Amino acid sequence: MTDRFPGAINIEPIRDAHVESFHKALDTVSRERRYLTLLEAPPLDNVRTFVRGMIASGHPQYVALNDDEVIGWCDIRRSERPSHAHRGTLGMGIVDGYRDCGLGRRLITATLDAARAIGLRRVELDVHANNSRAIALYEKVGFQREGLARDAIFIDGRYIDSIGMALIFE
Repeated sequence: MTDRFPGAINIEPIRDAHVESFHKALDTVSRERRYLTLLEAPPLDNVRTFVRGMIASGHPQYVALNDDEVIGWCDIRRSERPSHAHRGTLGMGIVDGYRDCGLGRRLITATLDAARAIGLRRVELDVHANNSRAIALYEKVGFQREGLARDAIFIDGRYIDSIGMALIFE
């Protein structure tokens, strides 16, 4: 990967210093209107509050950095309900131009390792049914399909099915 990009791409836990760059990456991927249910990033202050909450709660959140610019992220938010505290919900995205080079696998592996280390047993996610790249990645790292929500997403006048997937740490 280092020969494809000018700087080394590092995977590391998110820090407060990454918030503005993370916000920009989130907005960039959201505005593609293909991969996320967000159509644009929330306001910067909301994203800052989210990130600080994730850090304070010890929820795994990793970023991919190219020369200190966030170009991808993966996070798992643990459920707040005591009866669901063994499970978390995964979200991730990678900025166009950095896809299809193994970065997603590096991000998700680091985040899943951190989830296992804090005692999560189950990680779940929803993915657009037409996002074959993401589905293939999730299946490679052990996620299994659990259900299909038909017409669950509505973007630009069209409905998109959503696939529910989960990974259980044995």
